[in-house]
Amino acid sequence: MGGEGSMMHANNSLKTNRDLLTKKKRKKVFSGSYASVKMASFPKANKKQLSLFREKLKHSRKEAKIKQVFVFLLILMLIILFVKVLF
Repeated sequence: MGGEGSMMHANNSLKTNRDLLTKKKRKKVFSGSYASVKMASFPKANKKQLSLFREKLKHSRKEAKIKQVFVFLLILMLIILFVKVLF
């Protein structure tokens, strides 16, 4: 069956890479616990807060879109002016 050589090479490569790590670093990487981690608790938003947030988001998106259109038109006018001056 084919592939045994490549699997042996992969295992040897992993072993040599593991041996290159220092014992301290290896211990630090492979050991750990989430026992001391505290879960953050976030406040729940009510419907009024969500609707206010939604409206702010819509407003900021609208402003960004207007700015993008303005910049696009400005660049387009500059290109047209440049072409007109050249020809």
